[in-house]
Amino acid sequence: MIVLGLVLLAIPFVCFGYAYVAYPAVLWLASRSRRDAPSPVDPAEWPLITITVPAYNEERRIRSTIESLLEIDYPPDRRQILIASDGSTDGTDAIVREYASRGVELVHVAPRGGKTNAENHAASAIRGEIVVNTDASIRIHSHSVKELVRAFQDASVGVASGRDVSVGDVEQEANRGESGYVGYEMWVRALETKLGSIVGASGCCYAARVDVQRTQLPGDLARDFASALIAHQKGLRAVSVASATCVVPRTTSLRAELRRKARTMAQGLETLWHYRELTAPWRAGFSFAFMLTSHKLSRWLFYLALPLAAVGVVLLCVAVPRALALAALAVLVLGAGCAAMAWPEGKRVPLPIALCGFVVVSNVAGVRAWLTFLRRQRMPTWEPTRRPDLGGGVAK
Repeated sequence: MIVLGLVLLAIPFVCFGYAYVAYPAVLWLASRSRRDAPSPVDPAEWPLITITVPAYNEERRIRSTIESLLEIDYPPDRRQILIASDGSTDGTDAIVREYASRGVELVHVAPRGGKTNAENHAASAIRGEIVVNTDASIRIHSHSVKELVRAFQDASVGVASGRDVSVGDVEQEANRGESGYVGYEMWVRALETKLGSIVGASGCCYAARVDVQRTQLPGDLARDFASALIAHQKGLRAVSVASATCVVPRTTSLRAELRRKARTMAQGLETLWHYRELTAPWRAGFSFAFMLTSHKLSRWLFYLALPLAAVGVVLLCVAVPRALALAALAVLVLGAGCAAMAWPEGKRVPLPIALCGFVVVSNVAGVRAWLTFLRRQRMPTWEPTRRPDLGGGVAK
């Protein structure tokens, strides 16, 4: 019983250690012998681009979003801004139409079918050679669009992903653990880029060649993740552009963060399953299959194996009374995490409780995502994460 308990307890932590420690270490060691790619130069003429923003009932901030996009450093005559309204029932569409004379176009999708479905419908209205995808709650730095476009001077690049900068009130938020995770993720993508290709773009801000963008996807897949896989199928690379930064406000509610993470992971699992042949080295090449399996599947397997750890702790507690201390620690972390979720917004959250909240939310979301995936529940309907409004103006 002791051996079985230890084995069950070890399985998820082996997955975690490999995905979050061993895999990045392999990338770091392999990248040390690679030279940094030369900085791309400006094209002779800036290509026509389309900036797409899927939106659902965003009347409170769509105006400031559009204003910030209009201020981005890119030639206005080489830029199309396309708002894909996913069956919005508030004043979103009316506000977008106010900007028609300034090159902002509206695609209204009805009935409502979800973010990916709205992107599918908007594809026919795209005029740009390069498509920059962002979100109504995100603020792209003024220089970042040009940074993304420069990456396509390399003919092998099919997708260019920006670098997320997570912002919020570090003293007050229960979700401030998210900032550290975002920074870690950007570091891993930088290593993957140095070795060839990333395996998923940032949904907050990424660009794709138009033939990649126009690929029609089932409504419950995540286009940001799928875009890197589509690019690979077309013989192209996806890269992370560290200088193309965007500001991402953290959700202040851990409950909202739980829903976001569960939805994102469930869509990620569906996307990986849809493109599962790319995990086979003989189909996708060893390097890409290795990175896709290590970066995505290994992380998600940790959450699938978490119930095994719970069973292992129970078995150890029955066989070895001293193991009760391990169970008490788990209960303490769970209790602190629940306290973080119930913490009043605007009140200072002690760092240990905030970190426990991040751990609990991440793990619960991961388990919930697997349940959604294994039950074959579809999640095409999109409820955007209501992040804090950053106001008007472009990030400098």
